[in-house]
Amino acid sequence: MPVRPPLRVVQWATGAVGRYSLRDLIRRPDLELTGVLVYDHDKVGADAAELVGLSPCGIKCTDDVDQIMALDADCVLHMPLPSSFFHGDHAGDTETISDLLASGKNVITTTGYVYPKAYGTGVLDRLTAACREGGTTLHGTGINPGFMSDLLPLTMTGLSSRVDHIYVRETSDFAGHPSRQVVVDLIGFTRGPKEYAAAVRPFRAFQRALFAESVQLVADALGVVLDEVEESDEFELATEEFEIAAGVVGAGTVSASRWVFSGLVRGMPFMTVECVYKADARQAPRWPDPGFTVHIEGVPQMMVTIEEVSHGLAGAAAHAVNSIAAVCAAPPGIRTVLDLPLITGRGTVRLA
Repeated sequence: MPVRPPLRVVQWATGAVGRYSLRDLIRRPDLELTGVLVYDHDKVGADAAELVGLSPCGIKCTDDVDQIMALDADCVLHMPLPSSFFHGDHAGDTETISDLLASGKNVITTTGYVYPKAYGTGVLDRLTAACREGGTTLHGTGINPGFMSDLLPLTMTGLSSRVDHIYVRETSDFAGHPSRQVVVDLIGFTRGPKEYAAAVRPFRAFQRALFAESVQLVADALGVVLDEVEESDEFELATEEFEIAAGVVGAGTVSASRWVFSGLVRGMPFMTVECVYKADARQAPRWPDPGFTVHIEGVPQMMVTIEEVSHGLAGAAAHAVNSIAAVCAAPPGIRTVLDLPLITGRGTVRLA
């Protein structure tokens, strides 16, 4: 039986999630790293493997987008901060992803796009046309959305004879998160209340779009027509100063936030996603402890609780890396979790 050559993969961005996926790409014998795009000028020219503490691999990092577009690659792992953080909307990511798809490269992204239909026909048509032009496939993934708030609850409803309400809760502890851009600039921790209210607007838009995708995907899969997706958010202030990996959280600054997204039918929630983010879970006792909960109300009643995901960033990266083979084998077009075979970590299993 002939041995299949490794799939050629580009790593786009080497931030908090991208560093994990880059390490996985280099270590996987079924994958071949062919290029790395970076945003930090200090990384330009560096050996990609050395960025993640591995022996040199010979692939140099670049910030030249045209150079990446010209590469002959099977897939791009697209993992930058969302363009809505910089520009207030997702148009920048849509254009970049479309250009990659049209250039003949499949794309797996962690910036959303788990269900692009939720963005409207303009975005959907743009991405679909790019897939058609390049003969390529787009897949949006992550840990939440991408798994916890869509794939897992849909899998659980396979045991349901009636579904009344789907509830998903994520509580994440950012005490060890290394990125100040994510923890401070994006989520808004360490800011005073007024500064937070102004600075968090791009993140609010990103969150609303991101989880509306997830809620819409689940509803459509179950044949439910939503009237709207409602969003609310609130925050907590630190009572004393404490330090986290991304900096110092001062007393009176934002140390936790809670976001709720509800898909409504005739004014009643059909699916609710609650996201609680804590700068340090030990310093923010009001809301639930870190972990994930999925509750299916109906017949039968079901609840699944994951008490801890020790490395959430690693999980998000691994779900993307583990999707590469399935995405490259899929027919051209936009592929959600419903369109791909079960994604497992079979290529990464190690036995003692």
